Amino acid sequence: MRHALVRGVSPAMNRCELTHRVREAIDIKRAEGQHRAYVAALVDLGCRVHEIPADPNLPDSVFVEDTAVVVGDAAVITWPGAASRRPEIESVRAFLSDRLEVLRMEPPATLDGGDVLRVGRMLYVGASGRTNAEGIAQLRALVTPRGYGVVPVVVTGCLHLKSAVTEVADGVLLANRNYLDVDAFVGVEWIDVDPREPDAANGLQVGDEVLFPTAYPRTAERLRRLGTRVHAVDVSELAKAEGAVTCCSLIWDTAGS
Repeated sequence: MRHALVRGVSPAMNRCELTHRVREAIDIKRAEGQHRAYVAALVDLGCRVHEIPADPNLPDSVFVEDTAVVVGDAAVITWPGAASRRPEIESVRAFLSDRLEVLRMEPPATLDGGDVLRVGRMLYVGASGRTNAEGIAQLRALVTPRGYGVVPVVVTGCLHLKSAVTEVADGVLLANRNYLDVDAFVGVEWIDVDPREPDAANGLQVGDEVLFPTAYPRTAERLRRLGTRVHAVDVSELAKAEGAVTCCSLIWDTAGS
């Protein structure tokens, strides 16, 4: 059984944290509609979706991926790099604690789940503006006993590692290689984004399909030509808050229902 945890769009989303984007007005109603369509796509792809209600005091909380990293039957609750996002973690911890073993990170560690890319049993972790060396060290200490390796990856020019690279098939990475240290990766195949779409590296693999933003049709066509089944979704309003398709869900598998 594949599970997906999502969270509603906050009515305060226009107060979101921004690092690399110029602030634009977000149409909250349209963002809510895009989020509903995203959730419907997860259901179509076989996920059992669980939703935490929107919180008017947490502008970025729709980006639930940043609050936890799932490894097997455990969830590592993160300590987000932006202080305004740390109140998001308690409700996620409470939800996951009934379903997975919960492990916790502690300050001075900071780590956003958007900086963690799992490829097999290896976790590539972005050394970004949101994730520090102590965060990477604590994650390594928590997951190594569970059989996972951790490799730091220097990230520049974008918010998170998964802004620069995501897995679109087993061992196949879609990337803008200008944003990351590619030498950190071993034994992978690369698909480069279309150079006219430098921010198109974020896709969400769900089973044998990839959820992918409609904003990047040239890169989507590259994926299709290489045999990837692309499920296009419009996340243009969410993108104004530096969000993308991986950010809006936390996905894990269990043996039962």
